[in-house]
Amino acid sequence: MKRLTFPTSKYGELLALLYGILFTLAFAPFDYPYLSIIALSCLFASWQQVTPKRAMLRAYLFGLGSFGLGVSWVYVSIHDYGYVSVTISALLTMIFVAVWALFPMLVGYLSTAVSPKSSVRLLITPALWMLIEYLRGHLFLNGFPWLLCAYPQLETPLAGYVPVFGVYGTGFIVTSTAAMIAALIIHKHRVWLFSGAIAIIWAIGFLLKSFTWTHSIGDPVNVALIQGNIEQDQKWLPENKIKTLGLYQSLTEQHWGTPIIIWPETSVPAFYSEINEAFLQPLSQSAAQQHSDVVASLPLDDNTLNEYYNAVLTLGKENRFYRKTHLLPFGEYLPWQPVSGFVLKLIGLKLGNFTPGQLNQPLLKAGGYAFTTSICYEDAFGDLAINNLQNAAYLVNVTNDAWFGHSIEPHQHMQIARMRALETGRFLLRATNTGITGIVDPKGKLIKQAQPFTTTVLTGAIIPMNGLTPYAKIGDKPILYSLLVLLFGVVIYEKYFLKQRKSQRTIY
Repeated sequence: MKRLTFPTSKYGELLALLYGILFTLAFAPFDYPYLSIIALSCLFASWQQVTPKRAMLRAYLFGLGSFGLGVSWVYVSIHDYGYVSVTISALLTMIFVAVWALFPMLVGYLSTAVSPKSSVRLLITPALWMLIEYLRGHLFLNGFPWLLCAYPQLETPLAGYVPVFGVYGTGFIVTSTAAMIAALIIHKHRVWLFSGAIAIIWAIGFLLKSFTWTHSIGDPVNVALIQGNIEQDQKWLPENKIKTLGLYQSLTEQHWGTPIIIWPETSVPAFYSEINEAFLQPLSQSAAQQHSDVVASLPLDDNTLNEYYNAVLTLGKENRFYRKTHLLPFGEYLPWQPVSGFVLKLIGLKLGNFTPGQLNQPLLKAGGYAFTTSICYEDAFGDLAINNLQNAAYLVNVTNDAWFGHSIEPHQHMQIARMRALETGRFLLRATNTGITGIVDPKGKLIKQAQPFTTTVLTGAIIPMNGLTPYAKIGDKPILYSLLVLLFGVVIYEKYFLKQRKSQRTIY
């Protein structure tokens, strides 16, 4: 049966760049989720009749298109708030994009170099894509799990798989769907096989969406999320410290009696030792008297060890700390020292130098229930959200996305945070400085949201939850091991069994 050919001329490379842009349009704030599958299926199909080097080029161009649009907010952070020149900001952003585009490039090369057979390529490509996504999300530079292919599926039938398999397992289903669509493009005589498989996979996902994996353990609890809306370039000015503290105290006092009151990341613009006696202790006493618990965030200094932490502090019945464990490279610590420090000093970009907290810290409590804490970028890691989840009734994320202004980053970040709620079957309370502040239900739905770039308090209620989703029980490792077994199984099958069968046909 004759197969369809895909563009192999110079237009194939141009189209690959376009596919990358279409892929990113699937994510927030654009929210065209099916474009990610379409873009991946076209990319996979375009690899099938080209050399590994050409597939590698197309995959790299796909990455440039995807990350070029998807992480364009890096420029905003460096230029607008790091006060770096236009030229250097653009150069650093291009380097950032070029580095992350290497990961899809690796998939393009491996999937075509490992197997010359088109049908086998399509079998191993989804597994390779997800293994490389995991590599990008956890190992290189402390991980950059941004633009993972599962995130746009929060509103599609495939969302049903998220509490079962997590973001990487669901991503495998996304890429498998794309590979089967690519097979439909190429192998016209297998239409019923691939169409039927896609229909079954998506029907199961639709049915899984109706499952409830966790259960309530108490009455609704009222909450107040404070959005201070302090401009990033004003936040740490010494002359603004008293004004900022007064703003948060005033907004908090207006909601005394609310069991849970949450401030955003580093809402207190001073070290703990500088502000504890004069501000934090009196506020904690008032909170306890008013039957409220305040979840605040500030930099914590340990002068005895000369260490600094990005921390969350509970005030009220209990005064306890959570120290951020997963730090942001180049933002909160400097990898590749002393080279990175020298370069950043040369261009005049000043960044933090924090110490990571321990992984298994005791859970904080507010409103009578323990919760899992994440600070900013930590909500991009599903394995952190499920750590000690059996003892947590809800999730709290505090963030300062003011670094990215009116770019697309806050929308992408909220989309990522919503995935954590769906994976864990818990309500998520997300307090940010400028937006997007919101309340997310256990199905990953954003049920209440504050207006971005306004000084406001978002009020609502959550239900404390218990029980574990299948993903919370198994984590990512079984999925990754299964993908490795599948990958090696298919490769061995082709290298030995198919080759042996072909030689036997030749003999007879």
